[in-house]
Amino acid sequence: SQVAFVQRPRQNTSSSSEFMFEFDDDEIFHVDLQQKQTVWRLPEFGEVTSFQAEGAQGNIAVLRSNLDILIKRSNETPATNVPPKLMVYPEKAVEVGEPNILICMADDFSPPVLKMSWLKNGQPVTDRVQTMDYYPKKNNAFRRFSYLPFIPTLQDDYTCQVEHWGLKQPLAKIWNPNIPEPLPETTENVVCALGLAVGIIGIVTGTILGVKSKRKNEATYRRGAL
Repeated sequence: SQVAFVQRPRQNTSSSSEFMFEFDDDEIFHVDLQQKQTVWRLPEFGEVTSFQAEGAQGNIAVLRSNLDILIKRSNETPATNVPPKLMVYPEKAVEVGEPNILICMADDFSPPVLKMSWLKNGQPVTDRVQTMDYYPKKNNAFRRFSYLPFIPTLQDDYTCQVEHWGLKQPLAKIWNPNIPEPLPETTENVVCALGLAVGIIGIVTGTILGVKSKRKNEATYRRGAL
């Protein structure tokens, strides 16, 4: 799918925008609108196809024009600020001393104006941090990821902090090897499915036993009447 949006804060007249292609909720590429360059999520993608960044510039220009019209029609009514939900988890199972990547996911927020930052033992970390573009969702909210390569130790803790218009103060989430890892959404779904399956099996088993018991009682009653 092709994703493009333009937004304008009420505080000033400058606007921000994004142009991205995605497949199955994963980014294929986005266009750096300042540098007028196509940036591939993985370099290998650019070896099999291409995209002209100028095409994105044209789309964004049309969206800016449409935004001006919509702002006037809505009588300058601002969008509702929906604060993000925050989760921090490692890319793979944690082993002390083995390189890993911490993933910070800000989810279900709107509008897409979000600052993400990392702290190590309370001190800012910027080295090798990679923060992605905004991923739109079907409910008109957004999701954003930030990645921090690190080497786990028992002494260090890491904090992902986000700032958003829907928050009165920055929202922070701490991670260290002693904090239980949150279940990924797929794992939660599997656990729910297993619980549902066990419940269904119990209902079916109880129904079968109930029918057998009823038939046995009926057979006993018939023999007694004869």
